[in-house]
Amino acid sequence: MSESPPIVVPRGFRASAVKAGVKPSGGLDLAFLAADGPCAAAGTFTTNRVCAAPVRWCRENLPADDVRAIVVNAGNANAATGAQGEASVRQTAERAAALLGCEARQVLIASTGVIGHQLPMDRIEAGLVAAAPGLSADPESFRTAAQAILTTDTRTKIVSLQHGEGAGAYSLLGIAKGAAMIGPRMATMLAFLLTDAPVWPNDLQPILSEAVEESFNCVSVEGHTSTNDTVLLLASGAASNDILRGDDLKPFADMVRSACRTLAQEMADDGEGATHFITIDVEGAADRDEARNLARAVADSPLVKTAIHGADPNWGRIVSAAGYAGVPFEETELSLWINGVSVYALGTPTAFDASALSADIRANRDVHLRLLFSRGDASIRFWTCDLTAEYIRLNAEYTT
Repeated sequence: MSESPPIVVPRGFRASAVKAGVKPSGGLDLAFLAADGPCAAAGTFTTNRVCAAPVRWCRENLPADDVRAIVVNAGNANAATGAQGEASVRQTAERAAALLGCEARQVLIASTGVIGHQLPMDRIEAGLVAAAPGLSADPESFRTAAQAILTTDTRTKIVSLQHGEGAGAYSLLGIAKGAAMIGPRMATMLAFLLTDAPVWPNDLQPILSEAVEESFNCVSVEGHTSTNDTVLLLASGAASNDILRGDDLKPFADMVRSACRTLAQEMADDGEGATHFITIDVEGAADRDEARNLARAVADSPLVKTAIHGADPNWGRIVSAAGYAGVPFEETELSLWINGVSVYALGTPTAFDASALSADIRANRDVHLRLLFSRGDASIRFWTCDLTAEYIRLNAEYTT
């Protein structure tokens, strides 16, 4: 077994996780991420009209300049739970705030799991009381927290980045969960980014939104937008007293973008039952929205996904999916490559060795689809996975 990559914990943050008894499995299911002082904070959330109570709570309290904690539970989504669900969020925030000595509005909440069940608040509150004494800046505490937020994921998703050296250096740590109910509508999963970079909230929000747009909004497992999608970014500012401004913000923005991209790719690669990780490049579109619509149509097609699972280079499914994306292109404007092999050029099939291409798909987990149009200069990179019988089994039995 390979060793886990090293984690650098940004200054000013601690983590803890416990088995609160929310998950039927009895595993870790409550993560507590706390800051030593007030943090600048930003967030992006699901666009689903049916959104979870913790999503509404976070929306009401962000962006902000004094957030102190994030509490995450797994095993129960607290979505479609009415007024009681709203009360449970507030109760969770109040309990965590009392433990930290801050106000409830300074505590952000996220949940993931089964929809339509009320949170067992006695277990949540007891779990927070048990977790608080264990809050630690030790990297293993963050690994444990990353484990506690998982549901059907097969592995934790962690990214740790650093910029610079000496007095001006800062770091970023991200943890996430997501393996299904993932469609590119922001952000169809949970992700929490912590940094000690000194950034104002009014700069933090656009940086996060732009990073999400080209990462979590470019990933899909089956196209189903969750009720609980949340990405939160907290900046403690503990790395320096000099606030990042102007050109100094660019390396930080690049770091956030890189972290989000890595976590998004890990979600697609860990798609429930997936045997192939698929990268889709759409080039030559009129604008980025057009490129996104084309990529999304291909990524979400069950016929495309099952063909790749079966190592079938059935390019007709790919071009036909692009054809119903709502983009008014002509067939002669489209060319397609699968794993670097030209299968369709300017609206005409090409001669290629289907058996060899099939063997290549079967032998490799990574699959690359390149769709080239002649409509403009816009492009996008999108990630998805194949659709397997195991995905169907997992989701057919999810609540039973």
